[in-house]
Amino acid sequence: MKKTQFTLEYKTKTIEKLIGDPDIMINHFMFGHGEGLPVHNSNSNVYMIILKGKLSLKLDALDEIHDAGEILTIPFGVKMHVRNEHDEPLEMFVLKAPHPDQYLKQNTEVI
Repeated sequence: MKKTQFTLEYKTKTIEKLIGDPDIMINHFMFGHGEGLPVHNSNSNVYMIILKGKLSLKLDALDEIHDAGEILTIPFGVKMHVRNEHDEPLEMFVLKAPHPDQYLKQNTEVI
C-alpha cells in the first residue's frame, strides 16, 4: 500500500500531482481568485471533480461556470482554459485516464 497526502486548506495556488500510474493520473488543484492554468489542449481524457467554489472553464468556444458537486468529462485534444474568476477558492481533483504518457507512446510508435 502507498499513501499520498494532499493539501486540505487553501493558502496559495496549489497544483499537486498525487498519482501517476500508467492507467491514471490524479491531480489536486486549488486556485484563488484570478488563478488558473494557461490555455492548453487536454492531453488525455480528463475528469474534473469540483469540490469547492466555482470553476470558470472555456472549452474551445464554449465558456461556462461550473459549481461544486459537478463532475465534468472532457475528451482528449480539446482546447481548454481552466480558471477561478470568483472570490471563493476553487478546489478540484483532475483525473486523466489513461495517463497522458500513454497518448505520447501511441503517437510516437513507428508503423
